[in-house]
Amino acid sequence: MLVGTGGLTLFPGTPLLAEARRGEFDPLTEKELLEELKLFVENLTVDCSFITHHTISGVNLTGPNFLDRKEKIVAALDREIRQGDLDRMAGIRGRKRTL
Repeated sequence: MLVGTGGLTLFPGTPLLAEARRGEFDPLTEKELLEELKLFVENLTVDCSFITHHTISGVNLTGPNFLDRKEKIVAALDREIRQGDLDRMAGIRGRKRTL
């Protein structure tokens, strides 16, 4: 059985799943997930197709030509961190059953 914890799926037989069941692992909040993604994007310097399952205020950030779009992606993430409805996002994520 898979166990979902927000943006992370914990798989059977893994140490992290065991830790979560014992209450020793706390998944990131929606805000922390977005902050982590923003930090990653800010430090990514290679041109690529950027793929994310995050939808920021109804805007899908996935697409080619990452470096051409990097500033817009960072700005969208920053806006969502500061002004987004993180409770709504957590609700949407909580209802997902597959990656």
